[in-house]
Amino acid sequence: MRLSTLGCRLNEAELAAWSRAFEARGCRISQAGEAADLLVVNTCAVTAEAVRKSRKLLRRLQREHPRARTVVSGCAVSLEQEPLGELGIDLVVPNRDKDRLVAIAREALALPLLPEAATEPGAAALFARGRQRAFVKIQDGCRYQCSFCITTRARGAERSRPIAEIRDEIDQLVAAGVQEVVLTGVHAAGYGSDIGSSLSALLAAVLADTEVARVRLGSVEPWGLPERFWPLFENPRLMPHLHLPLQSGADSLLKRMARRCKTAEFARLVATARAAVPDFNLTTDIIVGFPGETDAEWAQTLAFVEAIGFGDLHLFSYSPRPGTAAAEMPHPVPAEVKRARSRELHELGHRLKRAWLERQLGTVQSVLIEGWASGQEDGAALQFGYTPGYLPLQVATEGADLSNRIIPVRIEGVLDRAADCLLLGRPAGWARAQARGSGQFEDQSDLKPMAR
Repeated sequence: MRLSTLGCRLNEAELAAWSRAFEARGCRISQAGEAADLLVVNTCAVTAEAVRKSRKLLRRLQREHPRARTVVSGCAVSLEQEPLGELGIDLVVPNRDKDRLVAIAREALALPLLPEAATEPGAAALFARGRQRAFVKIQDGCRYQCSFCITTRARGAERSRPIAEIRDEIDQLVAAGVQEVVLTGVHAAGYGSDIGSSLSALLAAVLADTEVARVRLGSVEPWGLPERFWPLFENPRLMPHLHLPLQSGADSLLKRMARRCKTAEFARLVATARAAVPDFNLTTDIIVGFPGETDAEWAQTLAFVEAIGFGDLHLFSYSPRPGTAAAEMPHPVPAEVKRARSRELHELGHRLKRAWLERQLGTVQSVLIEGWASGQEDGAALQFGYTPGYLPLQVATEGADLSNRIIPVRIEGVLDRAADCLLLGRPAGWARAQARGSGQFEDQSDLKPMAR
């Protein structure tokens, strides 16, 4: 079988859960170039372009696997089942039922699945595909209605998973060799609102009751985070990075977007994060060219983004999404203006990211090595990974394969590319480890987490 997804980290988490469930019932995930007899696709509908890409992915997979039956879920089919119907889909599982997708597919398509686990612990598909990081879904749905967002319609009301269920999934991932989990949801900050719990309580339980080496949060809306949330980052296993979607630096525009956080509140949130961990890395989303966006509002966004000093920016050029309030708003921004503003913000984002990376020079940080990187440095093979602050890094490992290990790395440089930039480093204490002949980083004295 073959599983594919488009869109958000929540879609990734759902796909990984389906993969583990199918494998536990005797299915085998097909390798590259191998014919599959079952296709499972998790679609996206956050923009009209995302729907187009979902259709394109379906067509390509069906061409490559003409004899396979097709199961489709996700936001595109939950909102628009008819437009995708002509693509020869055998089974549609809407978002409200996607947590039961494996059972539904087994019954509807008479799949010859085993009733009980058929794989040994540690053979989960996620790890078999060479992944050291896993996305774990903690909740679904959102009770807010930002004027540009279709997710509320596509995902429905907020539904939180029980803490015990999340802990069990993390334990299974750890047994499979996963080193880092990313807790993700549509409105992660609202976790527990429907079950008498909270995101803070969930994080505290995960840190106390599981042995996963590193815990991250996915995208978190910048509201509903209580004061007790921030002291949790004193635990070095909770990584000091948050993606807080801003969308605009102009309060007048945020009001038209129906966002619940003004710029002053956002700035206070950033100050709280950096008071908890001085080198806390904050990244964000910005929508360029929202209907009616004036030159003055755009200037406010640029100024606010620079004042905050984000570690990275995700830019989205606005396009109307049918079914949202924003799609009916007057005064659309001309395409050429959106292109010019996107270039301007991209240049600012690149400069801010490079400045943030340069702040890391000379430090020693723990890095999860995820695999091999392309290219050579002084004849030494490079591997890649991420720092605790989710900064991309290439590490010269002298040809040794350190994949899926967390090692201390001394940050020595910044590689500035036309499209992006990243850190360069070498394992701290590597020479001593090699001299001992163990290849183990037994001396951790060089590992000084940044201001934790």
